[in-house]
Amino acid sequence: QVRLVESGGGLVQAGGSLTLSCARSGRTFTSNTMAWFRVPPEKDREFVAGITWRTGRTAYSDAVKGRFTISRDNANNTMYLQMNNLKPDDTAVYYCASRGDYILATSPQGYSSWGQGTRVTVSS
Repeated sequence: QVRLVESGGGLVQAGGSLTLSCARSGRTFTSNTMAWFRVPPEKDREFVAGITWRTGRTAYSDAVKGRFTISRDNANNTMYLQMNNLKPDDTAVYYCASRGDYILATSPQGYSSWGQGTRVTVSS
């Protein structure tokens, strides 16, 4: 099992920026694809962005494309989510997740490891 720990959430005004981090440890060789999901208030979990660890191939939801950037740092075993031009609709608890294959899946199913979540609140 790979262990994932998120950080970087907080309160920000609309139009502002935040960077989330997800540090991985343990059996990292089982973590070939990683992703960010979020759970907005009173809504279901939704895909935000994903990245394959070896090649850096990425995918984004339409809601964040052009505003968020996902990246990874091999040396530090950390994934990032740079969030710009934040909107109140981006308010959610953000989770990082990983899976063993190289599929950039947008469904939470198949992601075997999850972090504890970090809260992002965007005020209008």
